[in-house]
Amino acid sequence: MLERIGDATPYAESKPLVVDELDLGEPGPGELLVRIEAAGLCHSDLSVVDGNRVRPVPMLLGHEAAGRVEQVGPGGGDIEVGQRVVMTFLPRCGDCEGCATNGRTPCITGSMSNNTGELLGGGRRLLRRGEPVHHHLGVSGFATHAVVDRRSVVPVDDDVPPDVAAVLGCAVLTGGGALLNSARPGPGDRIMVVGLGGVGMAAVLVAASLRKDLGCEVIAVDTLPEKLSLATELGATQVYTPAQLAEQGIQADVVVEAAGNVRAFETAVAATGPGGTTVTVGLPNPEARASISPLGLVAQGRSIVGSYLGSAVPARDIPEYVRMWREGGLPVERLVSSRIRLEDINHAMDELAAGHGLRQVIVFD
Repeated sequence: MLERIGDATPYAESKPLVVDELDLGEPGPGELLVRIEAAGLCHSDLSVVDGNRVRPVPMLLGHEAAGRVEQVGPGGGDIEVGQRVVMTFLPRCGDCEGCATNGRTPCITGSMSNNTGELLGGGRRLLRRGEPVHHHLGVSGFATHAVVDRRSVVPVDDDVPPDVAAVLGCAVLTGGGALLNSARPGPGDRIMVVGLGGVGMAAVLVAASLRKDLGCEVIAVDTLPEKLSLATELGATQVYTPAQLAEQGIQADVVVEAAGNVRAFETAVAATGPGGTTVTVGLPNPEARASISPLGLVAQGRSIVGSYLGSAVPARDIPEYVRMWREGGLPVERLVSSRIRLEDINHAMDELAAGHGLRQVIVFD
């Protein structure tokens, strides 16, 4: 549980996250009690810890998780006890203007509940010694159990391992959706991914899966040699550092920015060729500002598209990624760089901040 925002690093010493016992309420109407099996660490968690995304505290973090349903609240619908579910951090109410865009814009109601630290149906189910604790993005997956709204989960079959299921809920939805939902590359397009964290590498995996049908080149860009090496193993046909990219003037038809910082965004825009599209999924500090040439967009017919959660409709998209994984075309397990204990959470945040690994996944017995 996060008690303070903006503590000094290293977090292993300042310990902004504490492991504590909380009281969890019963699932209300349309809600589920889920026993968490695996939860991934993402920059969206770190951005709350370091203050780039201010959220109410105390807050139980964790938004990329999977588990088994242990109890179904009244009106829980089609989910049964024992079902494995992927938890997703942007619930969709199905009734607002945002939901009517087929994923292009976020759910308005879901965004409001996320911002206030509540569940989609309203209120909080977490208490510490009688005081309320805020939910993180409707999930709060860094715990043994969670109460979530039915609209925050997508059921999957038992053959999908918990760590794979967890990573599907954010990294793959976001990175893959940037391509399949937002950019929609065509035959022969050159696809570039700037920033090779979990989301960026998921985009590389999905881009590599498109090569068979579309004949796409897959270009991966990062500052860390070990990530460029892994990108090659996962299907990238070319790899560059940002400096090499600029020196050689390499450009692509579709460029996905997945680093969440201004320099990466500017690199991605500059590397987008005439007629091409830059899709940005990173979440920089709200005060961050980038410098680009509007004339370059107009004169060369280029586009910049924002894509939150990969413009995904989780109930539609997760089954498709499961199919791709099951058929061997999307080795999601390669994104899991380490499996850790909940007690290691502060050190894991340091590792995430340093850019080490892809997806650290907390596993629960």
